Order: sequence, then C-alpha cells, then structure tokens
Amino acid sequence: MDLNSASTVVLQVLTQATSQDTAVLKPAEEQLKQWETQPGFYSVLLNIFTNHSLDVNVRWLAVLYFKNGIDRYWRRVAPHALSEEEKTSLRAGLITNFNEPVNQIATQISVLIAKVARVDCPRQWPELIPTLVESVKVQDDLQQHRALLTFYHVTKTLASKRLAADRKLFYDLTSSIYSFACSLWNHHTDTFLQQIYTGDEAAAANSLERTLLSLKVLRKLTVHGFVEPHWNAEVMGFLHAVFERLKQFLECSRSIRAESICRDRLEKTIILFTKVLLDFLDQHPFSFTALIQRSLEFSVSYVFTEAGEGVVFEQFIVQCMNLIKMIVKNYAYKPSKNIEDSSPETLEAHKIKTAFFTYPTLTEICRRLVTHYFLLTKEELTMWEEDPESFTVEETGGDSWKYSLRPCTEVLFIDIFHEYNQTLTPVLLEMVHSLQGSTNVENTNAILIKDAVYNAVGLAAYELFDSVDFDQWFKNQLLAELQVSHDRYKPIRRRVIWLIGQWISVKFKSDLRPVLYEAIRNLLQDRDLVVRKLPVHVTNCIFHGLICISLFFFQYLESMFTLLFQLLQEVTQCDTKMHVLHVLSCVIERVNMQIRPYVGCLVQYLPLLWKQSEEHNMLRCAILTTLIHLVQGLGADSKNLYPFLLPVIQLSTDVSQPPHVYLLEDGLELWLVTLENSPCLTPELLRIFQNMSALLGKSFTN
Repeated sequence: MDLNSASTVVLQVLTQATSQDTAVLKPAEEQLKQWETQPGFYSVLLNIFTNHSLDVNVRWLAVLYFKNGIDRYWRRVAPHALSEEEKTSLRAGLITNFNEPVNQIATQISVLIAKVARVDCPRQWPELIPTLVESVKVQDDLQQHRALLTFYHVTKTLASKRLAADRKLFYDLTSSIYSFACSLWNHHTDTFLQQIYTGDEAAAANSLERTLLSLKVLRKLTVHGFVEPHWNAEVMGFLHAVFERLKQFLECSRSIRAESICRDRLEKTIILFTKVLLDFLDQHPFSFTALIQRSLEFSVSYVFTEAGEGVVFEQFIVQCMNLIKMIVKNYAYKPSKNIEDSSPETLEAHKIKTAFFTYPTLTEICRRLVTHYFLLTKEELTMWEEDPESFTVEETGGDSWKYSLRPCTEVLFIDIFHEYNQTLTPVLLEMVHSLQGSTNVENTNAILIKDAVYNAVGLAAYELFDSVDFDQWFKNQLLAELQVSHDRYKPIRRRVIWLIGQWISVKFKSDLRPVLYEAIRNLLQDRDLVVRKLPVHVTNCIFHGLICISLFFFQYLESMFTLLFQLLQEVTQCDTKMHVLHVLSCVIERVNMQIRPYVGCLVQYLPLLWKQSEEHNMLRCAILTTLIHLVQGLGADSKNLYPFLLPVIQLSTDVSQPPHVYLLEDGLELWLVTLENSPCLTPELLRIFQNMSALLGKSFTN
C-alpha cells in the first residue's frame, strides 16, 4: 500500500466509518476489514491519528483500528503478520512526539504503545524506555504529561508478564529506572504541596495529575520489580515515605473545597497510596514485616481515634480496614502449633502483631466498630422508609466487602474477634449485659446501639458458642422484643429475627421451634416490608438446618406458604423475588407431597412471573428450581402443569436460544424430574427430545 496514494483513500473510508448512516457505515467497515492485512495499512493509520488537524472522530477510529491490529498481526507467528521493516518504522513513529492534545486519544495511543512494548521491549525496542525517561523531563506540560501517561501504561503492561524470562527482564528494567521514578514522584509531589499551600489550585491540579501517574509507575515497580524488596534501601525508603505523604495529603484535604477538581484527584491519590501498601503486603508479606507496626499505628489512628475526624472519607476507611484485616489474617504471620517449625520471619511478624494488639487497643477497636461503624446511618434509615425493598437488597447483597464500608467493617470485626476471641468475648458480653431489658422507643440512639450490639453477637455466633446461653436469651428477652409493635422499634425486630437466623445452626433447642414459627408468622404479617423480608432469611436457615422439618411446622405450613407467596407477589426487585422463591422452593422440597393443597396460587402465578422475567435469566433459574421441587412434590399430578412446564423445558434446553447459557443445567434437571414423575409418555414430552441431538453434539464438542 503506497502511503501517499493510500492516505487519501483510507481517510475517506474512515470518515465514512464514523457515519451514523448504516448504508454508509457498513461498506466502510467491510473495506477497512479487507485492508487490515495489507502491507502499509498501519503506517497510513499512524499518519492519520497523529495528524491533529483531522477530525477527532476519524483520528479516534484510526487509533482503535491500529490498536486492534497490534493484537492480531504484530507477533511474528501471526497469520498476515506485519513485516519487520514496517514494525521498525511504526515503533519509531509512535515515540517521535508526545503531544496529543485530546485526552481520550492520548490514552489510546499510550495503551497501544504498551501493547507493542509487551511483545518487543526491550529486545526489539531498546530505545523505548530511555525515550520515555527523557520525555518526562521536558518542561512542556503537555508533552511531559503524555510521556508520563505512556510510561505508566508501559510499566503496567510489562509488570503483568509472568514468564520467568520476562520477570527477569522486568527486574533488570526496574533496577535501572527505580531511582529516577522515585525522584520524579518526589518532585511532582513537592510541587503539588507547594502549590496547594500558596493557593494556586489550577497549577496544583496539573501537578497532582503527574503525582498520580508517577505514583502508579512506582506502585508497579515496587510491587513487581524486586524478588526480595526488603533488601533494597530505596524501596523501603519509598514505602516509609508513603505514610508521611499520606498524612500530608490528608491534611491538604482540609483546605480543598469539596467541589474543587483537586478534591477528586486528591482522594484518588490517597487511595492509591493505600493500594501500594496493600499490594506490597499481598505480594511480599515477609518484606512487609518492617512496615507492620507503622501500618497498624497509622490505620488504627485514623480509623479508630479522633485523629481521623474531618479528614477521612469512606473509601479511605475501607482501605485502612482492609490493611488491618490483611495483617491480622495473614498466614505468613501465624506461627505453627509447634513453634520450632516456624520461620524466624514469621515469629518476628507475630511478635510485632502481639505487641501492638494489646487489651486496650483491641477493646477500643471492638467498641468503635460496634458503637460507631455498625450503627445504621441517617441515609440508611431514610432509604428504609422511602425504598424498603432496595434497603433489603443493599443489606443482603451489595458490593464486595473490599469496597463497601458496612460489609468491610463486619468482616474486620469477624476476623479480629476470631483471632482475639479470648480477649474480646468479655468485652462484647459486657455490652450485651448493659442492654438487658426493653429499650425506650423514644431513645433512637439507644435503639441503634442495641441494633449494632445484636449485629456483633450474630456475626460472632460461632465464637460465642460456649459463652452465650442463646436459648435462655431467646426466651427471656429476644422473644419479647419481637413482639414490640411500636414503629420505632422495628430496627430491633428486624435485627432480632436476623440474629436468630445466625444462631439457629449454632445453638437453638428444637422444642423452642414452635414459638419461633409463631414469631416468624407474625413478622410475615408486619406492615413494614423490611421486617417482613427478614423472616425469609431465618426460615431459609431453619429449613437448611434440618434433615426433616419437625411435626410442629405442619400446623403453620398453610399460613407460612400463603404469606411467603403474598410477599413474592408484592416485591418488585429481581434479587428479592429470587430470595423469596428460594425459600418457597426449600419449603416445597422439605415437606414434599404435603405441599399439594397449598400450591395452587403459586402454580397460577409462575407463568406470569416467567413472562415478566424475560430479561432476567437468574430469576428464571430460580423459577426453574422452584418448578423442580414442585414437580417432585406433585408427583403424577404435575401433568396438570404441562401447558406451562413443557415450553419452559423446551426453551431452557434449546442450545440455539441465547438463554440456554444460564438455564440449561436447571432445565435438564427439570426435564429429568418431569419424566420421572410423568404417568405416561405424551407426544408433547416426546417433542422436547428434538433438542437432544444438539445437546449431545454440544457435550461432545465441550
């Protein structure tokens, strides 16, 4: 492909490929696809996306085609691989100038340079790193930023390579540039702090962006660039400096307006500092030993004392808690039962942990977790009132413990309580004893404290097995609290039924179950959806905790099943319906044929729910599970379900239908139990066997 003559043609086709008119767009895309394997095509693309006078959309498309071409044709062994001559030219052109004015395109160029570096650096592209190092030193702000952005993406990509030879190359690269990376980070950090203190927010925002990028580079080099980083003074010096910089940045947050552009970047940088520590601990636990004391002091100070007031924010608290949790749980820091079998490094780390987690420290952490972080917030209480169903979904599902504050605090509490249960059990029991008796419904704070303490007792149920007589507690206090009907007491009713669900498989006498069934039935009739939803969790725990349901339950079966079905109809969110369906399935499975008199309403409702859940395959999986247990419970009478049941099986087991990816396993099980319970083989049942050949073909190919 001649560059001069081809550039105009390629530019024209790229322009057509940005059109919203499919009649213009489709032919252009076909033509570009044909050119992908033509020699010189990527050189033309390079000329186009580096020409800043052209339309941004065209340049954006050119850089995307170039990036995709690297994945497909850059390696020597790839079909239609680019020639070495063209690749040499392209490598040189990519690092000629770092002056892309459009942020999005600059990012894509940095990524595609990193993709080339993954294959060619350093052997075929030895000049890349020296060029980047020199380019980040220039005074021009734009060029410096673009070079630093590329430096980060290249470092990130090279750090991700895992073959031994590639690791060795990255170690060599790191040793050659680590000092420069540290000085670059310190320079941009000092510049930012100076500009903040002088009130120059605009300049500070630019410096902070460079601080962030240089810190990202250092993170990859520090975590992945050394075999035994604790022997490198510069590495350990940088990690100790992280704590000082964190303090400086947290103090800076006091003087930066919430709406300032600096604020968001500052918080991102603070979080990145914590990620450096977390990643280093994860990859090099023994090298982290020298940082255990300082990490714990820093995290506990900001999260569990007044030092953090006014400067900490939610994600930072989460990161600090994760750091404490990783140190507490780290197997590298736990000596063997036979001390002589433990390494000196393990014993040293354990000694530091033991010296830090004294009785006063553990007591303060426990009390602050329970009486501060476990408390329902105003926002949560408002959500409860305004959108109760979303509140229950948030409570039972939500984000991973690593990223969301409430689950993170609960996991930290569980881990610390497990590790130091002999110290903390008396502390928690003292908190429980201080809350004996009913709580004044007018005292909102006391209600929230009781809710938090009960939460802690539920989370620590297995650790408290020998210390709490739960049966007596249930009879003497908890049961009475379930019966308090005042609207302001509903957080306690909700928490008590949850608490019972936590303890049901730990310690709960069978002769107390009829009283519990009665309490559950009453709660399922509560006006508040959140309170009604919690018995679903407890009922689930009860059924899973029994090999067979006690005879006491059958007198409640009709009312329980009816109330659960009413709840299923009332709720609207997919997660909630799945949860309720799961419990209904569990009930049907446990009582088996005894369910027959009560399932009519559910049988009539499931076709409607199936239709409504067309876009929600996980809900359809729950429906399939319910149908499996229904068919088993109904036996031969399940033939009355065939008008709905057989089309469901047909769809779920048809590998030509996209939903089969989600539904196939449950669909096959439903097909099997339907055949097992069928009184005779009908033509409709035989018709489903049309799916069998494709299913067998799929199983053989897999």
